[in-house]
Amino acid sequence: QVQLVESGGGSVQPGGSLRLSCVASEIVFNSNLMSWYRQAPGKQRELVASITGDSTSTNYADSVKGRFTISRDNAINTVYLQMHSLKPDDTAVYFCNAQRWFLGQRLSDSWGQGTQVTVSS
Repeated sequence: QVQLVESGGGSVQPGGSLRLSCVASEIVFNSNLMSWYRQAPGKQRELVASITGDSTSTNYADSVKGRFTISRDNAINTVYLQMHSLKPDDTAVYFCNAQRWFLGQRLSDSWGQGTQVTVSS
């Protein structure tokens, strides 16, 4: 499976910004759906944002819509999550996910190790 490495996490005050990066160890094709998930203590892992292989479609959780932006650069095998107006409820470990799809079937599902985002005053 694809090896994924996240970076860019840290500690910020409410209202601050961070940009997370996820680098894949191999070429990412248009068939790869890239997503960011997050998991806070005591909560289930939830989907934050996703982007199709050709970047023509994005999807966001209602809680982050208008504040977060997902993008990808297939030339350098990287997906980003730009986060603005961060809130304490955004505190979580953020995971990068890559899924390879073909003709409606998921062929693989890869996860990064996660990067911690902490929003507090």
